[in-house]
Amino acid sequence: MTHAIRIHSYGGPEVLRWETVDVPEPGQGQARVRHTAIGLNFIDTYERTGLYPLQLPAVLGREAAGVVEAVGPGVTQLKVGDRIAYAFNSAGAYSEARVLAAERLVRIPEGVSDNQAAALMLKGMTAQMLLRQTFRVRKGNTLLVTAAVGGVGSILVQWAKHLGAKVIAVVSTTAKAERARELGADHVVLSSEDWVAQTKALTKNRGVDVVYDSVGKDTFMGSLDCLRPRGLMVTYGNASGPVPPMAPLELSKRGSLFLTRPTLFHYIPTRTLLVRGERDVRSGCEVGDRRARRANVSAAGGGEGARGFGGKANGRIDGTGAVRNSRQGAKTPRPDKQSSEFEISDFSVLASLRLGESHLSVIGAQLGCFSTRSHQARIVGYGARSKPPSCATCVYAYSAMSASE
Repeated sequence: MTHAIRIHSYGGPEVLRWETVDVPEPGQGQARVRHTAIGLNFIDTYERTGLYPLQLPAVLGREAAGVVEAVGPGVTQLKVGDRIAYAFNSAGAYSEARVLAAERLVRIPEGVSDNQAAALMLKGMTAQMLLRQTFRVRKGNTLLVTAAVGGVGSILVQWAKHLGAKVIAVVSTTAKAERARELGADHVVLSSEDWVAQTKALTKNRGVDVVYDSVGKDTFMGSLDCLRPRGLMVTYGNASGPVPPMAPLELSKRGSLFLTRPTLFHYIPTRTLLVRGERDVRSGCEVGDRRARRANVSAAGGGEGARGFGGKANGRIDGTGAVRNSRQGAKTPRPDKQSSEFEISDFSVLASLRLGESHLSVIGAQLGCFSTRSHQARIVGYGARSKPPSCATCVYAYSAMSASE
């Protein structure tokens, strides 16, 4: 019997339901994957609330890691028992098992844990798309990154610095400002202050070459005002809500600006491009782990025994995220001799999804708090047999998930 977390209507975390589902045998060119870790992303909340509509009932989740259980006819690149990870263009990862096109699965190399792979595929390749394809960042460029310690933002800051760019980070709190400095940001500004004026002052009124904005509605127009003439505005998220309609004349008035709204899967339509992007990301991560070990920093929380690439786990919405199926054993990455471009703040150990067992952690609360930006730390380690969290949103999700056992 296979389980999944499904929604039958749009709404808050209370719409998540733990249910049995049928998983078919793989067909031509397909593989069936038993999930061991599942990535968490903001797009999950967009789909849960209906901002991005799904065909209901639906299983959420765009990325995961796992083990190949079976392969269909014509599959030659994978075999039963292979450890794989994926980022997929349709939802369905919040499940014990799933059938997917085999050509969209990537083997997990030795030394990379399932937690890390699940937390990195979508966010890491999104960062690769933004920095290496949407705008090819080079030494001397100046960037503005909103939500700079978020899942993608924390990668952007570090990778851009490795490429020789100057990075201005926009964050919401002083604690996040400190984290942005740790990641290497040259300048940090608070979104509660006049960050547009500060950015202009930092660039001597020239403006930045490119803005990477995942916040959406609340920062969009301000981000445009931070660009130099003919600069590029990259809006790739809607954390504060979708950007309202805008007249193209606004781009002309600000210096003939360019605007793009990229989607990762348009940049990886073929297996060749998928593998190329994944390898680029992996080459950038491999010794963030070594750098963290040199600093004697290890991941905290959850009790899963996994170490993040960068090792600095926390309960806020910063860094990458995954939940794991604890029926599979956690693996700790071994040291790697290759060089690093950036470290990953991996909080995959903070929430444990125990699929097929009596203990189900509050994944609904984790996702619910993404929209409220509060109480994130309070749900760490809570499960259906534990003391519930105190956040009202989390308690609601906790109750729903506990009742579904």
